[in-house]
Amino acid sequence: MFDLTDKVAVVTGAMRGMGKADALALAEQGAKVVVTDIDLNQCEAVVTEIESAGGEAMAYKMDVADNDEVNEVFDAVINKYGQVDILVNNAGIFRPKPALDITKEEWEETIHVNLRGQFTCAQRAAKEMVKTGGGRIINIASIASGQVGVGVVGGTHYTASKGGVLGMTEALAAELAEHDITVNAVAPGAIDTPMISDAGMDEKDIKGLLAGVPMGRMGTPEEIAAAVVFLASDEASYVTGAMLTVDGGWLAS
Repeated sequence: MFDLTDKVAVVTGAMRGMGKADALALAEQGAKVVVTDIDLNQCEAVVTEIESAGGEAMAYKMDVADNDEVNEVFDAVINKYGQVDILVNNAGIFRPKPALDITKEEWEETIHVNLRGQFTCAQRAAKEMVKTGGGRIINIASIASGQVGVGVVGGTHYTASKGGVLGMTEALAAELAEHDITVNAVAPGAIDTPMISDAGMDEKDIKGLLAGVPMGRMGTPEEIAAAVVFLASDEASYVTGAMLTVDGGWLAS
């Protein structure tokens, strides 16, 4: 099951955390993985790890908020492989700040990376997938995306962007189904990634966060990657427009 041999997968935000775990997991299932992020050296380190395990990968610097850079990378991938079968839209930022203090520039940066960047990559990937008869687009959202009872203090811009990702996922799924392109979202809960430390969360903050998680622990990037692999596979061929929650029971509690 979940065999991805000869599939070409583009993963954004793949130099660390969930994106790196996604890249490693897709490669383990046989996919040729294109590792992209804003730091080429770190992307190349992930490629080395994949190749050391017997997989095939290549690295590109790509800022998803830069339309020209996105198109340049996809052009290079098409020139190399002739196709894009899987897109994992993982790139994202979370820079907590009180809502009353968020500047126009900070708001736009978050929306441009987390939402517009996902659309830019999805749009280009879908154009290539239409040419080859189908594909899989997996958008990384969040349980903090509205209408689920999880408000994030200091995350107004972040949660707005992730709510947009879910709406975009459903609309794209409806529109692209006729091309045999599935579009789904994975909504992580509290996951142990560098984003946690980047956000300035200390041990007390994390303890408070986990108080609402029935499993009583943070998830791992590899547990998110398992969901991504499923949605990228033929076994998920009838799943589209869905939000797959991976949160240790947070929303159920």
